[in-house]
Amino acid sequence: MASVHSKPSAQVDLTTLKGKLPLIGLTGGIGSGKTTVSDQLGALGAGIIDTDLISHAITLPDGKAIPSIKATFGSEFLNSEGALDRPKMRTLVFSDPVARQKLEQITHPLIREETYRLAASLAKAGAPYLVFVVPLLIESGSWRDLIDYLVVVDCPEENQIARVMHRSNMPREAVIDILKAQTSRESRLAAADVIIENQQDLDSLKKAVLRLHHKILEIRDGLSSSSSNIGL
Repeated sequence: MASVHSKPSAQVDLTTLKGKLPLIGLTGGIGSGKTTVSDQLGALGAGIIDTDLISHAITLPDGKAIPSIKATFGSEFLNSEGALDRPKMRTLVFSDPVARQKLEQITHPLIREETYRLAASLAKAGAPYLVFVVPLLIESGSWRDLIDYLVVVDCPEENQIARVMHRSNMPREAVIDILKAQTSRESRLAAADVIIENQQDLDSLKKAVLRLHHKILEIRDGLSSSSSNIGL
């Protein structure tokens, strides 16, 4: 529910940052390890903008999206604390495309606004590069023109299913339904400039992320002279 499906006016403003610092898109299927990778890049100094976190923030009690969600879907789609009842809404939007569109019309402009605000703030603060963590980046159709490089975190689907079942206490069938709603693994890999494999141990993943970090810094340092290839 944190994807961006239409070409956003606020996101287009991200082009003002192009050429000033590398803009990295980070994506992967559910349970692939995007958060682990983005956390590691953030610890190395990257500016991280996670659209999923933004989506959660605007649907917390008193979040910016709550009044419109209540008006559109009714208070039954809020939990006892006044936040979005995400499991109930997920069930609805997976079965009703019209409801999904209505939710996106509420949340996406708010997500775009906060995404650009954070990007501008991090760039001004001196982040060496920005990482936009977008679960449905490829599906959106608009992000590819806004970023400089696309990094895909990948692992076998069985690994994804097991991780999501464990962390979210979701039944296998529900996880599979989410996977089916996302673009295929093959499509993500074909679109990637860099693939980070996340099917071994954490140390191996950390080494791959560190290599990526150093490569992006090399690109940042060479922005004024020539374009660079991010391939590892």
